[in-house]
Amino acid sequence: MDNSYKFFENKECKYYPCHKGEEIINCLFCYCPLYGMEKCPGLNEYKEIGGRKVKVCTDCSFPHKPENYEQVIDILKKKM
Repeated sequence: MDNSYKFFENKECKYYPCHKGEEIINCLFCYCPLYGMEKCPGLNEYKEIGGRKVKVCTDCSFPHKPENYEQVIDILKKKM
């Protein structure tokens, strides 16, 4: 897939690949814009760390899949 406004892959990043097992990773949403949502469409879990409930998205690759770009944008538009 070519780099475009919907997709960008940075294989030069020292954290690449950030999610093991994925062949193609869209780095456009490197920091997930859905992280602040309690219930998002991705895979996440909550763990207690230091007495606080923390969202852990280690196993989630939802925003990094090119085919999910439009869904992420639609969710963000609804939050506005």
